[in-house]
Amino acid sequence: MMTVKHLERTWSTRQYERLFRELVACRPEADLPLEFDAGWAAPAAAMALIRMDELTQSHVPFYRQLLKMLLAAQQADGGWGDPATTALCLRALLCGEGHGVAIERGMAFLAKLQKPEGLWPKYPLRRMPEDACVSAFIVHQLGDQAVFQAAVRMDDLTAWFESNEPFLDQPVRELWHRTTRRHPAPVRMMALCWS
Repeated sequence: MMTVKHLERTWSTRQYERLFRELVACRPEADLPLEFDAGWAAPAAAMALIRMDELTQSHVPFYRQLLKMLLAAQQADGGWGDPATTALCLRALLCGEGHGVAIERGMAFLAKLQKPEGLWPKYPLRRMPEDACVSAFIVHQLGDQAVFQAAVRMDDLTAWFESNEPFLDQPVRELWHRTTRRHPAPVRMMALCWS
């Protein structure tokens, strides 16, 4: 189990990818072939914030340091580089019922990049093709958040996954199933869970 001291030590030595990989090692998203366009610092900070929130350690100074870093890393377009990083950063900011302009801007960034069929591209360019892996990751991170549900087209996203499920790669299919499995009709009711 990772302690706050271990998180802080790994962070301070700038081993961002290692920190991220350790934090997701036992999570459903660990099997996804994720690479973050803007580097590993923001995803590592976001996962550390999420983990510290789960451990009820949001009161420690290191938590505030990571939060400040994450807010400072938000780009002018409202995102944190690519859509997957943005979703992870938004999930971290939503811990503890977070709210504010940074979250609103991030949600607008994701809504703007959502393709007509409901998915997101891997890179922050709307003309790029949709990416099922990135889209499953995004909905896994944010699907149960009302602010996300209000910002994006959940019906289009759900319809795409339902009609393309047989063609999905195994890790993507498993993440989609895990995201929708806890409740009989969570996607249709827009009440997804994180697992």
